[in-house]
Amino acid sequence: MRSVVEKAGLSAHIEIDSAGTAGWHAGRLPDDRMRRAGQARGYILDHPARQIQAVDLAHYDLILAMDRENQRNILALDRRQQFTDKVRLFCEFCTEHDEQEVPDPYYGGPEGFEHVLDLIEDGSQGILREAKTRL
Repeated sequence: MRSVVEKAGLSAHIEIDSAGTAGWHAGRLPDDRMRRAGQARGYILDHPARQIQAVDLAHYDLILAMDRENQRNILALDRRQQFTDKVRLFCEFCTEHDEQEVPDPYYGGPEGFEHVLDLIEDGSQGILREAKTRL
């Protein structure tokens, strides 16, 4: 997503962050296999993991979940249900893929990481289109 925003010249206008719904990977870099797959496409994946916090729901205009379980976990942070419209599934923004959720490639081979990157590239373009309407 950062790459898409940078190429569009909108880095000064769009803030991007990443967080997981569980804290067991906090402080760690992404999976080595994902980092290698990303590097092969020109991405540097060096953002250490952090856990999403309730304050993120108020701070960001859009909160993306990769799957429904993560979406439920994020929505559970919104005790007053003030931000439910902000919490959406990433694949809602895909135009070239029909998946509803981004699959977890952890237990598969390299092709799973490539597929996830395909989905992320696709969805990132859709997110950028929507973000431009809000600027």
